[in-house]
Amino acid sequence: MTLLTALTYAEIVIKPSRSAILTYHSIDDSGSVISMPPETFRHHMGFLAEAGVPVVPLAQALTQPGSVAITFDDGFANLIDHAIPVLAEHNFPAAIFLVTKYCAGENNWPGQSYDKASILPLMSWEQAAALPPAITLGAHTVNHPDLTRLDPAECERELRDSRDQIEQRLGRPARWLAYPYGASSVQVQQIAGRHFDLAVGTTLRFLPAHPNAMDLPRIDTFYLRDSFPIERLFTPVGSAYIGLRNTLRQFRQLAAR
Repeated sequence: MTLLTALTYAEIVIKPSRSAILTYHSIDDSGSVISMPPETFRHHMGFLAEAGVPVVPLAQALTQPGSVAITFDDGFANLIDHAIPVLAEHNFPAAIFLVTKYCAGENNWPGQSYDKASILPLMSWEQAAALPPAITLGAHTVNHPDLTRLDPAECERELRDSRDQIEQRLGRPARWLAYPYGASSVQVQQIAGRHFDLAVGTTLRFLPAHPNAMDLPRIDTFYLRDSFPIERLFTPVGSAYIGLRNTLRQFRQLAAR
């Protein structure tokens, strides 16, 4: 084995019983909160392949226990060089969520925290059109707003127009949504359900047995970069770690209100 030590292999002999949706953003070496070094990403994909964890399209993760779905928010151009070839090497599907107004631009939408996130190029419509069929394109709205702060009509426009722009520009269905900042409410989810088959947020959890298709939890791989390797994600220690991180995140969100 090249990636698994005797210890980590012993820990993952029992295949994961719960599915996970992994979240990535940019694949680059900047070290920002939205960035994953290319070598770390390659290691993640190699681990999943060598450990025999099924990597499936996003919708399939809801019905196949113990599987993993891979998602990328924002549609950074560096995915073309640093993610797509690695995914193709392992024959892994993935979903990329596009912010349609900013295609070919940068992630400098209103509300971006410039002290925490690098400002980087986003893929163009032409680049998105050239992605292989294993890559599903989903909507991340038109302008990347917090949808919970919009009135219902404006929220509906953001969701409907982002879906329509992807389908019209690329000729590919856009039936999946990622909420900007992971922000949704019952009302937002009801609106999203009129335009999409499923939607993902940022709740830091494995998929439950009976998930809400319009607010699926994901595991942000920011927490799987250095101090906690992906090899331990599907172990009992991994479950406890993700649970602790989710609790700490909820406390921070409450304190920030």
